[in-house]
Amino acid sequence: MEFINQVIHALTETHPLHPMLVHFPIALTGAGALFILLAAWKNSSALEQAAFANITLAFFGSIAAGLSGMRDNISTYDGLAPNAGTKVILAFVLILITGGTAYARWRNPKLFTTSKGIYIAAYVVSFLIALVLAFLGGVILYGF
Repeated sequence: MEFINQVIHALTETHPLHPMLVHFPIALTGAGALFILLAAWKNSSALEQAAFANITLAFFGSIAAGLSGMRDNISTYDGLAPNAGTKVILAFVLILITGGTAYARWRNPKLFTTSKGIYIAAYVVSFLIALVLAFLGGVILYGF
């Protein structure tokens, strides 16, 4: 029981939560972009469904990473982390794009065939925004 208490204490009090959560949206948007590009290349509905699952999970992961980032900025950097304002705006845009893409696809399962270009672009843009956010996070930790 002591070990479990130490883990809970480390997760909630000692170690910042954001670094543990931030990798999910990066990986999920990257996987989604890869799957949607493969789906377009192979004209595969199964790969498109995998992309849809990834972008949906990226939406929820982006919310968790964004909220934990704001919390960690306040608790670790007294609200003064470098590029914090830019990261908040980009995170909000990422949440809008991933959420909007997932919602549009959920409402219209044939979106891949009817609006292929915009649909694919949303995946690629999501991944690019996640990469910029990752770079800006690295700037906070390691400098420019």
